[in-house]
Amino acid sequence: MKLLSTAVFVLAAGLGQASLAANFEMGSTTLKSGEAIRAEHYWNNFGCTGGNVMPDLHWKNAPAGTQSFAVTFYDKDAPTGSGFWHWVAYDIPATTTSLAGGVNGTALPTGAVEGNTDLGKSGFFGPCPPVGRKHNYVYTVHALKVAKLPVDAGASPALVGFMLWQNTIEKTTFKVTAGPRK
Repeated sequence: MKLLSTAVFVLAAGLGQASLAANFEMGSTTLKSGEAIRAEHYWNNFGCTGGNVMPDLHWKNAPAGTQSFAVTFYDKDAPTGSGFWHWVAYDIPATTTSLAGGVNGTALPTGAVEGNTDLGKSGFFGPCPPVGRKHNYVYTVHALKVAKLPVDAGASPALVGFMLWQNTIEKTTFKVTAGPRK
């Protein structure tokens, strides 16, 4: 009987955490989850013509213990073998619940860091899917257990991603698509 009670307690504790995680969510007034990104958000390069406008993002119900946030924009389908990091920002203060977006990115709160992308430099680079292929993009807000990520300035997005993986309490995603361009 004690074993059964322990199993029920562990299961209930796990369900409690799952329901807490479901409360952490993000969105945008500019984009709708699951829908196509409008051309105004496309990067104006590599054959794309767009305004490179980053959408506004907002989130709520961060988990207890959140000391900072990181926000990433990633193309899962880029023809690189490892996807493509379009935007990486971290050390965003825990009091922040939104980013305004805008042309070429957004003004970040004091102390936040805009990390390198897969272009080898910081900044927001909107989508530009190859001709004929639809791409799936993911915006992610990471609630972090540290106030500052332990990475050097100029770190690769892969290294920042590794440190996010090690320090994330919970994350929430917002998925959109782009393309195919003709």
